Amino acid sequence: MSLVIDTSVIIAVITNEPHRQRLLEITRAKELVAPRSVFWEIGNAFSAMLKQKRITLEQSLIGIKSYEMIPIQMVDIDLESALIISERQNIYAYDAYLIACAQKYKIPLLTLDKRLNMAAVKENVSLMEVE
Repeated sequence: MSLVIDTSVIIAVITNEPHRQRLLEITRAKELVAPRSVFWEIGNAFSAMLKQKRITLEQSLIGIKSYEMIPIQMVDIDLESALIISERQNIYAYDAYLIACAQKYKIPLLTLDKRLNMAAVKENVSLMEVE
């Protein structure tokens, strides 16, 4: 089985957040799929943590190494479809890319982002529940 995985899930696993163990259980033996934008979002998430002084540069570099070890199939999505979703759901394009990815490959989305979760439901995307 395949899953579309978003940045919130990846960061939660890497930084040992409360849902980490459950996320590992859900993703075990699954093929992880993500739009290519997730690569850039990971960098942005670590830079935000650096800016907020939540982590050190050394910790962020260790986090990036951990991210690079996760086998994720990065895929292209249709920008037009994503922008239509973005407008319809009043969400950022990065979130719409994930929804478009799940729709294109007809696979569930795994996210910890409540707003993305709600938009995905409205777009008839199957979700993998964390709790």
